[in-house]
Amino acid sequence: MDNVGIVVHKRDVTGTRSAKRMRSAGLIPGVMYGHGKAAVQIAVEPHVLRDALSTEAGMHAVLAVTFEGQKRTHRAIVKDLQLDKVKQTVTHVDLQEIRLDETIETTVTVTFEGEAKGVKTGGLLDEVTREVTVKGLVTAIPEHLVLDISGLDVNDTARVADLPVPDGIEVLDDPEEVLCSVLAPRKAEAVAGAEVGEWVEGAPVEPELVRKPGEYEGAET
Repeated sequence: MDNVGIVVHKRDVTGTRSAKRMRSAGLIPGVMYGHGKAAVQIAVEPHVLRDALSTEAGMHAVLAVTFEGQKRTHRAIVKDLQLDKVKQTVTHVDLQEIRLDETIETTVTVTFEGEAKGVKTGGLLDEVTREVTVKGLVTAIPEHLVLDISGLDVNDTARVADLPVPDGIEVLDDPEEVLCSVLAPRKAEAVAGAEVGEWVEGAPVEPELVRKPGEYEGAET
C-alpha cells in the first residue's frame, strides 16, 4: 500500500445542515474514527481526496492524515464513501484510523486477464462477481487481484479457489464461490438478448467516485 499525505479540516458543527453547507462551500464532509477514540468530524477538499485515491493502491491506500494547522499525522484508510444517487459524486467519506501492524478485513476488486478460449469460439463470459473479501496486514492489502481466464473453455468455471493470492493475504469468501464462467453459444445468445433489453430499459452508468474540484457543489444528502 502507498502512504499518501492528506490534509483535512476539523469541523465542530455536525448535522445535515452543516453537511450541506460544507458541500456548498466545495468540501466533502466526513468522519474519522478508530482505536477507541471519539469520532472526529472532518471535511476534505474534493481534489485532495481524488489525488489520494489516484495512486496505484487506489481505495486501499494508507493515508497519512494531518489536521489543518497541526503537525501530528494519523494513519487511516477509507472505510466508506457515500455517493449522490443522481450525480454519483462523493457526498461523505468515512476514514478509519489504523496501525501499520494491524490486520484488517476489506474487499478488493478481481481483474479478469486475457480472453477466454471459449469466448473465441462463440461463448460468452458470464461475470458473476468482481469482488472478494480478504484479510491481511493493512500495508499488504493489494489494490486488486488478477485472475488469468485465457484457459477457460465453454462451460468452464473459475472459482474463488482459483484466484492467485499474495503471501500474507487470506481470502475469506467460500472457495467454491463462482467468479465467472463461459456460457455455451446458444445460452450466450439468450443471455446477451436479455442484457440488451435491460440496457435499453435501465441504461446503467458506472459511478464516478471522485470528480474534479467544484463539481461537488449543490450535492444533496
